[in-house]
Amino acid sequence: MINVNEYFEGAVKSLAYTSAEGKSTIGVIESGAYEFGTSSHETMVVIEGELVALLPGETEWKSFTNGQSFEVPANSSFKVKASAQTSYLCKYK
Repeated sequence: MINVNEYFEGAVKSLAYTSAEGKSTIGVIESGAYEFGTSSHETMVVIEGELVALLPGETEWKSFTNGQSFEVPANSSFKVKASAQTSYLCKYK
């Protein structure tokens, strides 16, 4: 089953699905700044565009572009900024 998720008044939308590799979402983030909380370990892969992220325990923002990824531990939060529409794949463990 594919589930539709919408956050931040529609500025972030994703489709959630389960494959042989586990649970994932694929989505698009509108330009803006957002903070997300995690309940599971996440690996976020930027498909197209750029996300600038402030990861848990870090003090500096880091840029991630096409094909690059970052990981976020379970039960934490992270911030991202996008200057244009950006697509991503998020894999959960």
